Amino acid sequence: MNAPTTDQLPVVVVGAGPIGLAAAARLIERGLEPLVLEAGPSAGTAVRAWSHVRLFSPWAEVTDPAAEKLLAPTGWIRPDGAAYPTGGDWAEHYLQPLADVLGDKVRYGATVTGVARAGRDRIVDSGRDEQPFTIHIQLADGREELLAARAVIDASGTWSTPSPMGADGLPALGEKAATDHISYQVPDLGDPAVRARYASKRTAVIGSGASAFTALAYLADLAKEEDGTHAAWILRRGIGASTYGGGEADELPARGALGLRAKAAVEAGHASAVTGFRTQAVERNGDQLVLVAEDGRRLDPVDEVIVLTGFRPDLSFLSELRLGLDERLQAPTALAPLIDPNVHSCGTVYPHGVNELAHPEKDVYLVGMKSYGRAPTFLAMTGYEQVRSITAALAGDQEAAERVELTLPETGVCGGAGLFDDPDAAQSSEGGGCCAAPATLQIGIGTPATASGGC
Repeated sequence: MNAPTTDQLPVVVVGAGPIGLAAAARLIERGLEPLVLEAGPSAGTAVRAWSHVRLFSPWAEVTDPAAEKLLAPTGWIRPDGAAYPTGGDWAEHYLQPLADVLGDKVRYGATVTGVARAGRDRIVDSGRDEQPFTIHIQLADGREELLAARAVIDASGTWSTPSPMGADGLPALGEKAATDHISYQVPDLGDPAVRARYASKRTAVIGSGASAFTALAYLADLAKEEDGTHAAWILRRGIGASTYGGGEADELPARGALGLRAKAAVEAGHASAVTGFRTQAVERNGDQLVLVAEDGRRLDPVDEVIVLTGFRPDLSFLSELRLGLDERLQAPTALAPLIDPNVHSCGTVYPHGVNELAHPEKDVYLVGMKSYGRAPTFLAMTGYEQVRSITAALAGDQEAAERVELTLPETGVCGGAGLFDDPDAAQSSEGGGCCAAPATLQIGIGTPATASGGC
């Protein structure tokens, strides 16, 4: 029997999260065969890890149209489009039903450990593009397998690789030894064991994004019920107009509300802001921890630390592929300027697709959170547009691949240019910004509309 040609092989999708499953739905829509490899035991394994956290996007913005078409014959009805699901809701009422419809096109307990070109390491040029991809996987029982694919869409996300607390991007001295008192996710205070961990305790929350806002809000609610509960909010910058996000100006109201809840926690005294603090070391003080800054300042002892400083992509299993990544963000080279917080911080991103996500290695794509590398402010809608464009290109429909079919909401606030966390940076609105961000595009139209307002 002859081996299948490359075109007869499946497109392997890494990760059965929202973007990976949407990619599979889009591939089917295009008449292509997907094979989704999920390391966990069910769809949306990473999403389920934060099942208690409510999304700031409503149901209408977190389901993919092609996925809805697959689900419709089963009797599935999208929940109220204006309601905001939790991560658990998203997994239970959308991701798992979608994976169930895909059936044996989704394999669980399959961890991708390597991707390469058949018979070619990354050095070899000869005949490279004509070779299929080889996918090395490890199964839950420890067995290994080798699969072949015509293309690879990596939607594995960044959840498994949170950034450390050290201000230089490396773990702070003593951080690894203190993991029994350090968490890297928003606490689920509905879990009695987790609640007991933070109730009547002093907790340091490190970070300045939506996750940090959420943790502060949760701890403030706990403080109203449990005396002695307090959060020390560690900020590398000072407090300024943009510290709490877009607020009422954010076009995603729930996202803006998170920042306002964090602000209320500080103003009510449930949290105290420690500004200009760049963590260098963690020291033991009996059963407590002391954080030490680069300038020598020492935080009063805390019982727990919650590190919410972002995530970064795991590129280890892609080491034999020729990826074109920005040296700062670890995002695709053409995408990086559109999302680089060194350039702008509005969170307003030009809709993008196959051209911005292409690599020197033909037919391999990083999508979803992983495509953003270390940049923040990713929306599910962005990922759905990415895979719509990529699957169109894989099907040979370049016109559809290059057509923009998305308008993204704005944060309504700019925090100035630059990621270096100068303690005084937040005090001034001068020194850059994101006013040079590309204009928004309307759905189905490939030319910029007139920019609405400015930064």
